[in-house]
Amino acid sequence: MTSHSLLSLAVLSLLAGASLGAEPALAACTDPPGPGVNWQRCNFDYLDLKGVDLSGARLRDGSFFRTDLTGSNISGSESLRVKFINATLAEAVLDQAKLYEADLTKAVLAGASMQGADLRRAKLFRADLRGADLTDARLEGADLTRADLSGATWTNGERICAEGSIGRCN
Repeated sequence: MTSHSLLSLAVLSLLAGASLGAEPALAACTDPPGPGVNWQRCNFDYLDLKGVDLSGARLRDGSFFRTDLTGSNISGSESLRVKFINATLAEAVLDQAKLYEADLTKAVLAGASMQGADLRRAKLFRADLRGADLTDARLEGADLTRADLSGATWTNGERICAEGSIGRCN
């Protein structure tokens, strides 16, 4: 092979690599909380993250087991398959969050705003949703078994679930 052929081959390889697009950004699990942070597949179990702003954050496949996120802003986050098991999200804002297949088993979401959140196929088993706002939330296939929906605003934005609404809005 001539040096001209090798040079052409090298240029073609570079061009082919460039056309594939940039590699996805790696999660920065040591980055401080902030809007748009990439915490994909990161573990934040047992932490105190009260009042943090994680709006637009990438939390996909992350773990927040028993983490306190009281009053935090998680709106617009990409939180597919995130684990908020036994987490405290009271008074948190999760508007427009993508929580598809998220595990919120026994999570405290009392007074949380979840307007327009995508909760399809989410696990909300025994979750505390008292007084939560579920206006326009997508709940297709969500597991609400033994979830407390007392006083929650239902998906139509008009219906308030009766006291003692367990597993479904009465």
